[in-house]
Amino acid sequence: MAHEREIAEEQSFLDLSLGALDHMRDEARSLRDSAAVANMRGAGDLVERDVVMATALSRLDQLAIGDQPLFFGRIDYGPNGSGSADTYHVGRLAVSDEQLNALVVDWRAPVAEAFYRATGVESLGLSRRRHVAIRANEVTGVEDEYFADDNGELSLPADEVRAATEEGLVDGGFALGGPGALLAALGRARTGRMGDIIATIQGEQDQIIRAPLAGILLVQGGPGTGKTAVALHRAAYLLFTHRNTLERQGVLVVGPNPLFLNYIENVLPSLGESGVTLSTISGLVTNVVVRGRDSEAADWLKGDPRMVTLIARALRTRQRPLRHDVEIPVGRAIVVLRAQYTTEIVERARRRPGNHNQRRSAIGRELANRLANEYHDRFVRDGSDEFSQVSELAEQIRATAQFKEVLQRIWPRLSGQELLYDLFGAPALIRAAGQDLLSDDEMQLLYRPRDSALEETRWTKADAALIDEARVLLGPRRRPRPAAKIEESDILEGVDLDAYALNVRAAALREAARLAPAPSTVLDEAEFVTYGHIVIDEAQDLSPMELRVLKRRDLTGSMTIVGDMGQATTVSSFASWDSLLEVLEPRRKLTRVDLTVSYRTPEEVLDFAAPTLSAAAPDLVAPRPVRRAGTSPIVEVVGAGEFAATLVEATKRECKAVTPGRVAVICAGERVDEIVELLCRNGLDAVDPRDGDSRGLGADLVVLGAEGANGLEFDATIVVEPSQIARRGSSDPTATTPRGLRTLYVAMTRPTRRLAIVAAEGLPPTLK
Repeated sequence: MAHEREIAEEQSFLDLSLGALDHMRDEARSLRDSAAVANMRGAGDLVERDVVMATALSRLDQLAIGDQPLFFGRIDYGPNGSGSADTYHVGRLAVSDEQLNALVVDWRAPVAEAFYRATGVESLGLSRRRHVAIRANEVTGVEDEYFADDNGELSLPADEVRAATEEGLVDGGFALGGPGALLAALGRARTGRMGDIIATIQGEQDQIIRAPLAGILLVQGGPGTGKTAVALHRAAYLLFTHRNTLERQGVLVVGPNPLFLNYIENVLPSLGESGVTLSTISGLVTNVVVRGRDSEAADWLKGDPRMVTLIARALRTRQRPLRHDVEIPVGRAIVVLRAQYTTEIVERARRRPGNHNQRRSAIGRELANRLANEYHDRFVRDGSDEFSQVSELAEQIRATAQFKEVLQRIWPRLSGQELLYDLFGAPALIRAAGQDLLSDDEMQLLYRPRDSALEETRWTKADAALIDEARVLLGPRRRPRPAAKIEESDILEGVDLDAYALNVRAAALREAARLAPAPSTVLDEAEFVTYGHIVIDEAQDLSPMELRVLKRRDLTGSMTIVGDMGQATTVSSFASWDSLLEVLEPRRKLTRVDLTVSYRTPEEVLDFAAPTLSAAAPDLVAPRPVRRAGTSPIVEVVGAGEFAATLVEATKRECKAVTPGRVAVICAGERVDEIVELLCRNGLDAVDPRDGDSRGLGADLVVLGAEGANGLEFDATIVVEPSQIARRGSSDPTATTPRGLRTLYVAMTRPTRRLAIVAAEGLPPTLK
């Protein structure tokens, strides 16, 4: 059979390529081992050894692909002028044989673009594109697509057979690269971790991945369009293409919550990139542990741009002159710090450039010098005191406890946490900062009784963004501090110096001292790390204050922003991309791209969820599906007394139907513990994936709050009480809200295969 012949052909090439990969690894290991035992005959040998060692270790890291397929495709070009045709195998890294002949090209290389972008309309010179399925170093399948030549002729083997599956492509003539490979990848059971999509990247996705680095790329994409995967592959592509720049400047990927970051954390390492920072917004705000949760009203208010003005006013109320004169003992006398002096000094300090904590030193010096001059005029000039220098007097005054206390009262040294802790714990301070800015009800929302100590405060996610804002105004509390110096012994670790002559040892120690990095500085919590490129996923759910946190980390104005306004589920979500960009204020060119095709979510699910999207976001168009699941959503509406038994049976049914895949039960957030307990009581091993002691998203059965389901995918999903989800944000049990409907839309579009609905309260209008 031709199919068997092609599999054997690719297996032979795979064996050849794996042998070449082993040879490349052996060369890297040899380089590493030779560097480890190299003789140091001169001081410069240490430098060479370290460079060679670093190169070898980096190369070994790049060549470690684990159990991932070495390649996944092949492109054949039509005959050129000389009658020969070029052929390239496309894989996750470049592989060459011992004579440096290229066997596999890296998927990010320019020559690989045609594998992803060629269509029947624009073949890009290809005569054939082949998708190769590999498992455990064994070729298990081959799928070929043929392209017409310049004369419109198509050379298709007579024995080429196209097979259809029950879970197949929808009608409509989509130009897909490797439809069989795509269906196979989508039909594969979920693992609880996002995998890379380099074997099945489609044309519209590839254009986004390879877009230029400069400026902002905004990607709008509905459920299943692959926007998260595309954003991560874009990060890998940019690091590959702009290695020298971005390795120095850094790449940041921001996700909505820790659960989501756990879900995507393996994608970039699988693509050979391990130097990317993954974080939530609050994770970027150092030394702040988020343990509390705001009410929805407080969460919305803390995300409002008015908080910028409120924090600035709150800080100004802490810069206050004395109301009464204060006596400060100096030597055998007492000098008086007059309130009038502090009024003048505070007003001048407010007009000075710089942040709050930086200006404190100038205020202290000015106050101490004024008091020192007074003391000098009264006691030194007439000879009644031994001091002769005003500077010495000023230093003595600044060292007194009374002066330090007064300075802290006038212009306190503050951290962002201290400013907010004091502000939110004092209604008087809130009123002073919020006058003519916030309503009385809004001021009451901000009030939070103080804990017994600052360290016990249960900061919320919204608080973290406000603390970051405050830190900008306050600045570092301390001067830069030197980090621990790397010792020469660390540089020479593993080197037996006693084996060398004295002069060689001396040269080696001198070179090690030179190589040891100069003492760096430990960043204060108010000092930020910036990045050359930032990827923001689920950007529609950021508040304006959270977006400002990212603006401060943006070094070059280069960003990839992905999201879907139809899935905006937080109370602070933006109404449109335009309103988000108004806050972001792009410094460079903006390019917007829409992903219009859903590869993950089947037609049956998208059709079922379409009325909900129309009601929640009338201006948005649902993505077009490319595949069917072969199973329509199952809706079960029962009485309250039958709810528990129905949910248990539905869960058992879905688990059995998709084994060995993953099932998610999605409900209103406040019911997660209840549903977990119900399922476990009835013999099902259900877990809350946020529980650190569980298998997380790797568990076969998880229970999720609908508001935390963005970006995740499962083989089957059971949505519990959709009416509860649809009225999110409203106290009316019969109402629906746009945010609630968007949250329901997210919940219903998580599965790749099966969807079920279980309800005792009836269905929202969009599902009837």
